[in-house]
Amino acid sequence: MPKPYTIRLFVPDGEPSTLKIIDKMNWTGIGLEISRDAWTKHKTRKELEQAGIYILIGYQDGNDLPIIYVGQGDGIKSRIESHERNKEFWDKVLVFVSSNGGLNRAHITWLEWALIQKAISVDRCKLDNNATPTEPILTESEKADTQEFLNEILSILPLVEVRVFEEAKKINISIQAKPQKKNILNTIIVPAQEEGFKKVFLGENSWYAIRIGGGKLKDIKYIAAYQTAPISAVTHYAEIESIEPYGDGGKYKLNFVNSAKEITPIKLGNAKKGILQSARYTTYEKLHSAKDITELFN
Repeated sequence: MPKPYTIRLFVPDGEPSTLKIIDKMNWTGIGLEISRDAWTKHKTRKELEQAGIYILIGYQDGNDLPIIYVGQGDGIKSRIESHERNKEFWDKVLVFVSSNGGLNRAHITWLEWALIQKAISVDRCKLDNNATPTEPILTESEKADTQEFLNEILSILPLVEVRVFEEAKKINISIQAKPQKKNILNTIIVPAQEEGFKKVFLGENSWYAIRIGGGKLKDIKYIAAYQTAPISAVTHYAEIESIEPYGDGGKYKLNFVNSAKEITPIKLGNAKKGILQSARYTTYEKLHSAKDITELFN
């Protein structure tokens, strides 16, 4: 059963985007979140001289999913210094050390292994680690203690907006179970370039990296694809089976019940260019009656 807990965040220099000290009641660890821009200023902190685990986090152009690198070291500072010179993707680092010096090399190697395995199984990020370490051998009691330390890290990460180690909770959609009233904005229209349309919309029966307002999640039942130029028309739609968080930036993945179905193309017509540069909502009825894009959103 989940337990209530308290997290304390301390911002030493009054700038929460540069450095946070993360503490949890009744925990033998301590966490730091340091932005890359502030690394030079804060790299002399004594916590960074200890043995511990760290996570580099960032994005690269063209990638919807965050990129992470999980590492460990007897002295974390030198490892992050090296990554500051050699890895371009990250814009912040999360560091976790023991507040009482209780982590040794075997413990931090196990934590590194466990976090990498978790990231692989959850599949909400791009992992920058080239090699996956093998699970180190710990005594039964050591493993139990280190697992508990890991559990504490995992409970903290979502509170500093890091969800790549958290299982995505699907919202299951059932169209037949509760028929909706007519004229509800229950259909999301997404722009799709040729490659993504063929590979993902048709090939994977899904569409992802969509930003959906929380208030719309309960209404969305269908998805339709607007194929960009030279086609410039809505050509296919699908029923949605489930919606799940995608990556770490408030976006979603929509999974289809079956393969997308072709419809009579709803062409751009006299609509303004750029009207479908991002996702928009319409009704199921308009999707099947509109002759052009203007009617679809009128």
